[in-house]
Amino acid sequence: MGQFTDSLVSTFNGFMQAALVTLQITIVSLVIASIIGLFVALMKLSNKKVLSWIANLYIGVIRGTPLIVQIMWLYFGITQIVVLSAFWAGAIALAIHSGAYIAEIFRGAIQSIDKGQMEAAESLGMTKKQAMRRIIFPQAFKRSIPALGNQFIIGLKDSSLVAFIGITEIFNLSMSQAAATFRQLEFYTIAGIYYLVLIVIFTLITNKIEKRLDTGRV
Repeated sequence: MGQFTDSLVSTFNGFMQAALVTLQITIVSLVIASIIGLFVALMKLSNKKVLSWIANLYIGVIRGTPLIVQIMWLYFGITQIVVLSAFWAGAIALAIHSGAYIAEIFRGAIQSIDKGQMEAAESLGMTKKQAMRRIIFPQAFKRSIPALGNQFIIGLKDSSLVAFIGITEIFNLSMSQAAATFRQLEFYTIAGIYYLVLIVIFTLITNKIEKRLDTGRV
């Protein structure tokens, strides 16, 4: 126990830096993923079959292949076309992955709104775009908060896989420390502690947002 405590203290600064990188790549990827998800959700709901087909293909490919394969494929693929740092390549890969799941969350939330509200808005002279922006989207967003919170937590855990493309985040640092000291269980446990703390913080923030928006009343 004493050795574990010493390792926890001696690597504190390093893991805090790694935790900051983990947070940065998680937040960046989730912001991009939310934008992708919204557009893909609208494409899937579109009356144009081509757009709906593209959205379904994208979601199907992402769901049907492992995340680590997507990260490797996108990382080596992107860097052959555009010069990107490992951070941005990893963030884009994570965003493309999470975007498929967020698209389904948004689609479900939009479809859960009573169709009568759209009809009522149109009867008041609003265009479909105005009705979506002023009436449907605000309600759908509130309804999607719980599911989005869960997806964001999954995204935080998924970020550990960018360790394999050389980004020094929590899991990458734990692998390096474990290899240098041959104390694998010890440093993977320390990594688990940092991830748990971050997830607890994410969960508290999500719960606070849910209560503030009072999503149960929508």
